Amino acid sequence: MDEKLTKSEAQWRAELSTEQYRVCRQKGTEPAFTGEYHATKQPGVYRCVCCGNELFRSDEKFDSGSGWPSFTAPAADGAVYTEADNSLGMRRVEVLCSRCDAHLGHVFDDGPPPTGMRYCINSVCLQLEGKD
Repeated sequence: MDEKLTKSEAQWRAELSTEQYRVCRQKGTEPAFTGEYHATKQPGVYRCVCCGNELFRSDEKFDSGSGWPSFTAPAADGAVYTEADNSLGMRRVEVLCSRCDAHLGHVFDDGPPPTGMRYCINSVCLQLEGKD
């Protein structure tokens, strides 16, 4: 991971689209089955839309049927971190970018082998760097 990136809310607002800001900086969620990457099968690396940090790889992506891109593991140790999320009357585990603290989505323990994890990530938080 690169050095920690910190910007003011005004800088984030100026650099991100309204939807990117709402989800990444205000911990929002895009509607299921609407995101650009929920059904994408293109090989490549998924980077944080806010800072470019490498978050996930296409070889860890799977169709969870949830309507959001789902991955079995981050691209590398330290690419993301998690925090308890007790909002909306639910107990969940939030996933954040380790470089810029962007909200990415949530992780659940109902994924496929070998990890058993499902990193359920908002498309709007990602930028796919495709492989030819």
